[in-house]
Amino acid sequence: MRVLLVNKFLYAKGGSETYVFKLGSALTERGHAVEYFGLADERNCVGNEVDAYVSDIDFNTGIKKNLTAPLRIIYNGEARRKIRRVLDTFQPDAVHFNNIQFHLTPSIILEVEKYRRRTGRKVTMVYTAHDYQLICPSHGLFGTDLRPCERCLGGNYAHCLRTKCVKGSRMKSLLGMVDAYVWKHSKAYSYVDHIICPSAFLKKKLDTQPRFADKTVAIHNFMEPVSLSPVPKEGYVLEFGHLSRDKGTLTLLEAAKRMPQVRFVFAGYGAAEKDIAALPNADYVGFQTGEELQRLIQQAAVSVYPSEWYENCPFSVIESQMYGTPVIGSRMGGIPELIREGETGLLFQAGNADELEEKLRYLLETAGELDRMTENCKTATFETLDTYCEKLLRLYEE
Repeated sequence: MRVLLVNKFLYAKGGSETYVFKLGSALTERGHAVEYFGLADERNCVGNEVDAYVSDIDFNTGIKKNLTAPLRIIYNGEARRKIRRVLDTFQPDAVHFNNIQFHLTPSIILEVEKYRRRTGRKVTMVYTAHDYQLICPSHGLFGTDLRPCERCLGGNYAHCLRTKCVKGSRMKSLLGMVDAYVWKHSKAYSYVDHIICPSAFLKKKLDTQPRFADKTVAIHNFMEPVSLSPVPKEGYVLEFGHLSRDKGTLTLLEAAKRMPQVRFVFAGYGAAEKDIAALPNADYVGFQTGEELQRLIQQAAVSVYPSEWYENCPFSVIESQMYGTPVIGSRMGGIPELIREGETGLLFQAGNADELEEKLRYLLETAGELDRMTENCKTATFETLDTYCEKLLRLYEE
């Protein structure tokens, strides 16, 4: 099978790029031909045979210097021309879209549909929704106060402009609103055959709009299993990742204040670093990766994911259980889907420090419970590249 993976950035930048590169490598290893389409950049580590890429523009300053920038944010004619060259040369059996908004734009979906009609080829179009962009101009289903917001779910995107949801900017919010309305009334997304949602929660939100409801399928993000050497537990409570109010760090710190006998460890970065430093029983160990992070997770008694916004499929929750550490997570977004409550962890109401303290004390102080849940984590199962590719190829082949 010939697969064209489309993503605006073709170099290591974030989660969606990691997803695209690992998926592309896995498909190649399984004998499929893979090419990539996105923005031109000297850092690109993947590409296509005809070297057709879209010129980038800095939208932070480009709007003032280039009057065509607002139009390119919504509709990119260059992207259509460049992907046409790739389609004609590579002749894919499947085109898999990822992050395309504002740079490549959904205009390229129209070009793939035109190619299907022009050639008569049965090319499957798949779109992975890495966030809530299809239903929320600011992509995160949260307001300017970083609290969950669902006012645009029904398709009335004027709210975005009124509250300057896109980075607090009136101009960017106007463009976000216009972009949302243009592609709401366009047929572009009707040509996409399948929309992959990394959580059932995201699928449920997309399904509130009939244009997506018959296309969505929930498949959790994949993570490769790791071989672990036994590491003794050190009894501390761990939060790792982005450390901020919207991630629930302040709620965890409030619970930690009431448990001075317990050590709390925080790894990552974010605005809550100064609050962590002010707590005597809290240690901030900075940003950790690789074996250092793995050891930190393994040695923790329990990992906490206290997010207060609609998480999709957070890797931190999966990683913790894979490394043998139970998780206490908030009932937000896709988090509850990843924890077998009472078996590999516990859940609490987001923002409720009282309930979080109660769950922490139960797990740390109830005889045998922590050991039981730690043992249960060994049997926790998640999507691997093998199982993910198997499901994905079935979608490609339909």
